[in-house]
Amino acid sequence: MFAVGHLGELTQVVPFDLVDEALAEAGGLQRRVRRLPSRVVVYLLLAGALFTSMGWAQVWARLTASLPASLPVPAGSSITAAMRRVGPAPLKALFDLLKGPAAVTASQVTRFAGRLVVAIDGTQIPLPDTPANLRVFPKATAGPNGPAGYPMLRLVGLVACGTRTLLDAVFGSDLTGELTYAQDLLKAGALRPGMLLLGDRNFSATGFVTTVADVGADFLIRAKTHSTALKLPALRRLPDQTFLSRIGEVTVRVVEAAITVTTAEGAVTNAGYRLVTSLLDPDEAPAIALVRLYHERWEIETSYCELKSTLLSGRVLRGRHPAAVAQETWALLITYQVLRTAMTDAVLHRPDIDPDRTSFTIALNAARDQIIKATSIINDTHIDLVGRIGIAVLNALLPARRDRTRPRVKKRAINSKYRAVGRDLDHRTHKTTIQIAVTGLPNHPDP
Repeated sequence: MFAVGHLGELTQVVPFDLVDEALAEAGGLQRRVRRLPSRVVVYLLLAGALFTSMGWAQVWARLTASLPASLPVPAGSSITAAMRRVGPAPLKALFDLLKGPAAVTASQVTRFAGRLVVAIDGTQIPLPDTPANLRVFPKATAGPNGPAGYPMLRLVGLVACGTRTLLDAVFGSDLTGELTYAQDLLKAGALRPGMLLLGDRNFSATGFVTTVADVGADFLIRAKTHSTALKLPALRRLPDQTFLSRIGEVTVRVVEAAITVTTAEGAVTNAGYRLVTSLLDPDEAPAIALVRLYHERWEIETSYCELKSTLLSGRVLRGRHPAAVAQETWALLITYQVLRTAMTDAVLHRPDIDPDRTSFTIALNAARDQIIKATSIINDTHIDLVGRIGIAVLNALLPARRDRTRPRVKKRAINSKYRAVGRDLDHRTHKTTIQIAVTGLPNHPDP
């Protein structure tokens, strides 16, 4: 039965001894030999994150597809009982062993002023609408469009912008706010000195900024500018038209900039940015460079797109009770991290290739193929960082990133057949040129 316990070629990234270590640490090892050993259950959960459209019996069939003799398919009740026996704790322990920035060359890592650039943000994942889930993940209060369709889990992650690998994550009921989860993440040691944290306007709060400063990291956060926004009085003007201010007890530098986006068709859009940063020296961190750097925050949005749209394909999770939800969420995060690690390994020997050019979809499909073939599960004495997945990624590199724009729209509910709100909106992506001017004006209308 242990033959089923693998993840295809990705087993090299999450090997047997690592899974056993996580099980031992969390007390998930079985006390007697079972038809579904704990290690097999862990790999089944990870494989389930690769095949999210399938039931567990179908996932099992893919794990056993290449075995010389077919194994009996466990009953659904047996799989459920085995997963409950293992519980979510070993998956959390395994994630802790695998999280962190991937190994890359100096030219592939995103650094600014000598600091590792990371981003923080939150997202929501829909869950099965069961009485057990609703007790822990109640639906959001009804809005103008009626009650929410599903109970929601709120996930807050910290991502390395260069490789989109997960440095850490926390999740729970979406009745708890994004900032609360984010501060818990930071206090647990996810953010460290030598990191530069990017955050959107929701993170321009006194308590959060104070927490970042307390852990010794730096930050670059977009600040709100409407009438009830955080007040940022100009304490001292700097030569580059930025100015020093304070958020609580933290001294910050404020960058006011005007952004002009011109499409290839000649359409012009103007917007204003107000950024606050702990990098106070204009020579170390020029204002224009900071405005351009803030665009890297979008890497975490891309990570969530890969997690929710590519891995999950917009589906709800399978777990019908809170422990199963936690277990499946950790398995999803582990699988995302393992795929990202394999993608980064593929370009490690090619410093001329930006990790942004590797395709998550290509890596996912190649990993699925290797699950079915059950190839390269155990390495011989030669360690190959590329493998079949890496070859597929390198053979289908994305073009170098270009400046493009696409209007943001309010989307319909998940899996809705209806169009996004606004019939007259332009949904096309356009090539653009971008101009940035530091204005030095402390008050401008919110874009």
